[in-house]
Parts: sequence; C-alpha cells; structure tokens
Amino acid sequence: MAFTAQQIASLIGGTVEGKADAAVSTFAKIEEGQPGAISFLADMKYEHYLYDTLSSVVLVSNDFKPSKPVKTTLVRVANVRESVGKLLSFYESSKQRKTGISDKAYISESATIGEDCYVAPLACIGDNVKIGNRCSIYPGCVIGDGVTVGDDCILYPNTTVYYGCKIGNRVVLHAGCVIGADGFGFAPTPNGYEKIPQIGIVTIEDDVEIGANTCVDRSTMGSTYVRKGVKLDNLIQIAHNVDVGSHTVMSAQVGVAGSTKIGQWCMLGGQVGVSGHIELGDKVFAGAQAGIPGGRMVKKGNCTILGTPAIEHSNFARSSAVFKNLPDMARELTQLKTELEELKKKLDSK
Repeated sequence: MAFTAQQIASLIGGTVEGKADAAVSTFAKIEEGQPGAISFLADMKYEHYLYDTLSSVVLVSNDFKPSKPVKTTLVRVANVRESVGKLLSFYESSKQRKTGISDKAYISESATIGEDCYVAPLACIGDNVKIGNRCSIYPGCVIGDGVTVGDDCILYPNTTVYYGCKIGNRVVLHAGCVIGADGFGFAPTPNGYEKIPQIGIVTIEDDVEIGANTCVDRSTMGSTYVRKGVKLDNLIQIAHNVDVGSHTVMSAQVGVAGSTKIGQWCMLGGQVGVSGHIELGDKVFAGAQAGIPGGRMVKKGNCTILGTPAIEHSNFARSSAVFKNLPDMARELTQLKTELEELKKKLDSK
C-alpha cells in the first residue's frame, strides 16, 4: 500500500516541502534510503546523509534549516520521533491480522474463546480458560487451567501462562516469556532446602508489553502485579509478590527480588538489581547496573540514582571522579607515610 507525501503530512499534522505526490510504501534508515521509502532525520549527526539519500520522503523538524540543496521531498513536523511512532503504529495496524482456530491446536472443551481470534497450530489452551475478543495465540503457546485473557491480546510463540493467572486487555507477551512460574521460595532445614508452595497468581493489567524470555513469578499468596501500561524488555526477572507500578519501564536483564513494591513511572536501565522487601517511590530513574538495596531516597521517589550501592547521580559523578584518581592518591599516601617515618626517625635520633 502506497501513500503520498501529502497524505502522510495530513496524517501526522505536517507540511510538505517538495513533491506532494511523492509516493512511499516502506520505511528505511536515512543512510540506507531507497526510492519509494520514507526516512527521518531526528539527530543532526546524520544530517549529511540527507543530501544524498535515495528515499522519496524524509521527515524533518519544523525548525530544520538545510545547509545544502535537498533533492528529496521533506515533510516538516513538530516532533520527528513522535511522528515516526505514529506512522509505524499506523503501518502496523494496517497489516492484515490472522484469524481462525487451527484444528491442530489443543483447546479444552471447557475453555471459552472470544470472537475474531487466531489460535495457531500447537497452541495448548487448558480447562476453564477464558480468552477475550480479537486475541492472537501463536504456535507453542501454553495457557494453563483457569487463566483469563482480555481483549486484543497477542501471545507470541512459546509463551507460557501458568494456571490461574489474569491477563488484561491489549497485553503483548513476546516469545518465550513465562508468566506465573513458581516464586523462588525455599526454607533451609538440616536436610537441605524445603520448597514453600507458591499458591498465588500473577495479575497483568491493561496495555502491558513483556519482552522475550522475561519471567514474572507467581506469588506465595495473593498476587504478583504488573500494573497498567508497564513495558518490560527481554530477559527480565520479576520475583514473587512484586508490585510493579503503572507505566514503569525496565531494560534488559533487570532483576527485582521478592515482595518489592515499585512506584509509577519508574525507569530502570539494563542490569539494574533491586533487593527484596523494599519500596521504590514514583519516578525513580536508575542507571544501568545500579544496585538498589533500599533507603529513604528511593522510597521517597523523584530521584535519579547510579552505582552499587546506588546513590544520587551527582554524588555518583563526584565519586567517579575521585575513583579514577585513586591509584595516584594511593602512591601519594605511600610516599607521605615514608616521609613521615623518616621524619620520625630524625626526630627520635636527636
């Protein structure tokens, strides 16, 4: 399906500079432009590609001023990245969605499947499962007994939702993620570790997206919660009885230990570790590899933290400046100690 520059401008509230009838049918990075593609320029370090790109249309900001003549058609917008997001969402929604239930899927007789759903071959849907309308269940998915899934959800290949868990509306679970496996609960005994049964569930609210091979463990009792609008990257571990606040985002390899409560609109960078039984307030921003053991600062929220143990970002910057000078400081200290000993000897000899 092709769109003209003018149609694109109308869709995203932009203005055309060049050929209004320039047609595009795909996307391309500006450095890999090709005829019939639309590209964008949001970072000025890529500006030099603009003057030679083969893309038919390029999105630029309203205040962009070319330093050379531009051959391609420009569409000027207030916010380039936001406009690209709108176009990609429109493109994705225009793709035809699969429907129908494969006779090679296993569906329990007591399960309920909503209207206009897609259930792929080798999907397995257990007893008393309830799936809403317009859901897509891809090959290899396992949905355990008693699970409820809302409307417009997508479960990509080989996702597993254990028994009793609750999935809201417009939830996306990417390939290989596991919802509702047992929490890591073991009690030490003289003969080893005795398993503590994990009898709770996982509740995932509306508009959540969970990345590939991410695990959200069921609670010991009650529920582990992933609240509305949360976005989790690949390879994340959410432990039992954790409560992840609405619209919080986490990058790859974050680990959150059990019974921790995370506030709303938090951002945790890659490999952040959060210890158990603590509380993070709203809008805690943790840089990559931060280790969060707790403390008044994170409980209060509205802070940016770095390092292990995590401290306020400006203190971390000052500490880092000192850290890189430690070898020189150590040599100076050794030299001062030597000089002090020599001075002591001279004084004692008098």
